[in-house]
Amino acid sequence: MQSSNGRSREGGGGPESSAGNHEDQDPASHEVGYEDPWYDALASGWGELDGTGVPAPVVPGAREERDGAAVRARDVYLEVQRSAAFQEVRSRYRRFVVPGVAVFLAWYLGYVVTATTAPAFMATPVVGAVNVAMLAGLGQFLSTFLLTWAYARHARLHRDRAALDLRWDTQELTRGVRGGAS
Repeated sequence: MQSSNGRSREGGGGPESSAGNHEDQDPASHEVGYEDPWYDALASGWGELDGTGVPAPVVPGAREERDGAAVRARDVYLEVQRSAAFQEVRSRYRRFVVPGVAVFLAWYLGYVVTATTAPAFMATPVVGAVNVAMLAGLGQFLSTFLLTWAYARHARLHRDRAALDLRWDTQELTRGVRGGAS
């Protein structure tokens, strides 16, 4: 098999390597190229030589500014990001997520540490064959569902309307920058 840059990619367990003699194969099969644009692009600019003894050029950035409209649209997004409404939405998000994650991780870590350090306590029967470990494990699932429900409810009641308003404003502002084009 051949890569997109013309170098041979022989070896390793495929049908091509098990055929034995590659000269017996159809000559047209040598013409087939491996069409992967990222095959060699990932390492470009990392000190490799380009074949002439000169370091390969760095791959250009994916997002290049091509015209003034793109620059102005970027300014619109920066303006919205700096706005008080956007900061309020982010603040509401953080005020819910940071404590929620902290409580959930503490609860999970407490479960794991207790199960590891106090197996006799975790084996204490509660009702019949149900012990403390089983109840705590089911509590992990229950707390995951409760946290998911609480997050969705908080988002719906405290952030979604403001985020949609910001999105609408951003679209209107960028539409105006582009000259009314959708």
